[in-house]
Amino acid sequence: MSMCTCTVKESPLQFKSLSSQQPLRLQFDEFDEMGYSLSRLTLESDHFDEVGSSQTSGKLLHNLEHEVAQLTKLRSAPHERLNQIGPGKRDLPVSVVKMLAGREGNYSGRGRFSSADRCHVLSRYLPVKGPGLVDHMPSRAYVSQFSADGSLFIAAFQDSQIRIYNVDKGWKIQKNIHAKTMRWTVTDTSLSPDQHHLVYASMSPIVHMVNVGSSQIESLANVTEIHEGLDFSSGDDGGYSFGIFSIKFSTDGHELVAGSSDDSIYVYDLEANKPSLRILAHTSDVNTVCFADESGHLIYSGSDDTLCKVWDRRCFKATGRPAGVLTGHLEGITFIDSKGDGRYFISNGKDQAIKLWDIRRMTSKATCIPGQRSSEWDYRWMDYPPQAKDIKHPSDQSIATYRGHSVLRTLIRCYFSPAYSTGQKYIYTGSHDSGVYIYDLVSGARVATLKYHKAPVRDCSWHPYYPMLVSSSWDGAVVRWEFPGKGEAPAPAPAPAPASFSRNRIWRRHFS
Repeated sequence: MSMCTCTVKESPLQFKSLSSQQPLRLQFDEFDEMGYSLSRLTLESDHFDEVGSSQTSGKLLHNLEHEVAQLTKLRSAPHERLNQIGPGKRDLPVSVVKMLAGREGNYSGRGRFSSADRCHVLSRYLPVKGPGLVDHMPSRAYVSQFSADGSLFIAAFQDSQIRIYNVDKGWKIQKNIHAKTMRWTVTDTSLSPDQHHLVYASMSPIVHMVNVGSSQIESLANVTEIHEGLDFSSGDDGGYSFGIFSIKFSTDGHELVAGSSDDSIYVYDLEANKPSLRILAHTSDVNTVCFADESGHLIYSGSDDTLCKVWDRRCFKATGRPAGVLTGHLEGITFIDSKGDGRYFISNGKDQAIKLWDIRRMTSKATCIPGQRSSEWDYRWMDYPPQAKDIKHPSDQSIATYRGHSVLRTLIRCYFSPAYSTGQKYIYTGSHDSGVYIYDLVSGARVATLKYHKAPVRDCSWHPYYPMLVSSSWDGAVVRWEFPGKGEAPAPAPAPAPASFSRNRIWRRHFS
């Protein structure tokens, strides 16, 4: 079995400062001219000067002087007194030995690791060792997702199969779902917050929901188990008027949000068992949607029209328009992942770039730049034109751009690394060139490249607590990567462990 290739390589990082020259004091009750509440948070931050991006190869970029960079450092830097233990340079990163000595000596005055101390230690252990084979199917893999607690893993394939693996029981298959009413492939899945139900979508307006907690392992639609159909259509359009590319549960589990091929966003009320909202959101396919934070008020969307949009459900019915628009991508957007704070998100684009956004930079209207897109280019079967790689959007509102991976043939996904173990200091993505790329959020450097697959990696997922990443590919393989070193935690044993002593809980207790 081939090993991964880990490289450190710069990717062009571009960033911009906020336009205001005054310190920001954002309150929940402060609104902009569109009546939009900018943030649930209350923060004071200094203005950061704009600095140009560097194109010099071989150097790391450490100058993303935006508020998100400062927040990332605060959430992944150790207590300042831990840097003063023992001889040697007082610089980051602080060694694990110093961190443990400081904890035992109670240098921080807390008697334990803070969340930032923990992230400083764990974020150094990148999941680059392996890979170990989880499964191999005779069909393209489209979806890879850990559950919120890391105990389950979901993989979905083009041949209508969705497998749920119990991570704590040696990756034993807990549920093998045979999807119903498939069109083309399983485009997306989402697990409910209580982990009792899974919804899956395809190129159809009918989304199906399965009971994950039942004892039945083989779940054949409406034969061994009921796969409840949730109809997102109006009911008078023949049932196959559009397909769904993206589906997500709300944090409370009461709603679903979906992006569709009819240029729309749908919100489905599970208690009322019907769609509660349809937004004609874009001028092309809505490839990706997600809730901005746990409140469920804000929705982010990305489309083949190259735009990211922010929607505030509290005022949409009154205004009928988005809270704001963010421009910067030159081609369609394949995926959006929220940082979870209602302020920052990242997007993957067919212009071969990930962009980091601050929604406080959004405008009320999109800036149209004629002649920037090639009407003849199609990412599904053509390579990205070399001459287009140097083109930049003249009205780019993003605060950082990350390049190096390839976004071709399919809607490749990108994510923030876990908050618990890394402080979200990394961004990672699949790639058409069969790899997984990990970038440093602040420096823009490519810190690792994982190579094993023989076909595009559409999706990948980082364990929420443990340094483990699982990638799935069109070659049918689902593999896991873990951190190297002799002190690594063992792989999960096939026999179930007592609930209070699962590997996830042991790992969390050790670094708290």
